[in-house]
Amino acid sequence: MARRRILLSVTGYDPKLWKELLSTEHDVVTQPDGEAIDYAVVWKHPHGALDGLRGLKAIFSLGAGVDHILADPGLPDVPIARIVADNLTQHMVEYMTWRVLDHHRNGMTYRANQAQKIWREPPQPVAGEISVGIMGLGQLGRACASAFLPLGFKVNGWTRTPRPMEGVTTFHGESGLRDFLAATDILVVLLPHTPATEGIIDHALLRGLRRENRLGGAILINGGRGKLQKEADILQALEDGTLKEASLDVFQQEPLPQQSPLWTHPRVFVTPHSAATSDPVHLAPLMLEQIARDQRGEALQNLVDRKEGY
Repeated sequence: MARRRILLSVTGYDPKLWKELLSTEHDVVTQPDGEAIDYAVVWKHPHGALDGLRGLKAIFSLGAGVDHILADPGLPDVPIARIVADNLTQHMVEYMTWRVLDHHRNGMTYRANQAQKIWREPPQPVAGEISVGIMGLGQLGRACASAFLPLGFKVNGWTRTPRPMEGVTTFHGESGLRDFLAATDILVVLLPHTPATEGIIDHALLRGLRRENRLGGAILINGGRGKLQKEADILQALEDGTLKEASLDVFQQEPLPQQSPLWTHPRVFVTPHSAATSDPVHLAPLMLEQIARDQRGEALQNLVDRKEGY
């Protein structure tokens, strides 16, 4: 098929390998050059980078999230596709399984005890006594639920609209949120960032989690989007006993500012938005296939609904 011109506009990633892989089939530029551009591949692109691009047919996100694209006030009216890949899903499943098991098996307590040379075994419930609640049962959420179930955890799921899943107790909508939280010991957040979900992880929501449990308190794990959470509320919840511990991979501002108290809080585990890293070796071929589909006149996959925000 004919070579096309791609604008690669990324922040936070080294574009070198992406450019090398995409250039095997198409011509890639990293800055608008006044010539026609057929496709844009972006991650947190500078606002305005897509303005007035002649010939633009579609925009592809380098990751599962697209809020960074939708936030551009000058966004062209062309289809937007997000990445859905086994590689990304597997990374997220590994991360969430690691964090759930670490909290379940008292990882923070043991690390603190080791630092102080304390030989003490805390109470250890079995997985069947613990409920993991997943906010968001899209591809990532369902894959994580499928990993938690064989470990013996009780698994709940909450979505805006009904999304039943075998083996999972599901809740939906505002009416189901209270019951979902009340039945959850470890909260896993995998929602997309939309106007409806911005700031949803606040003190009022965290207060709804089940604190009287075999873990000795409620746990928060956010691997979704940073703007879902209010970090001041999370810190308040940790101080007043609403939360026992938290693992956070995403933040309201990234990189997480050096002065943030989350860095040094003894009951917070911080990772640098690395739960499901976009690997160009695995993902660039998916984008090339999307372009090939478009050239063949076939529909693009994993298109974003702009009204829904994902």
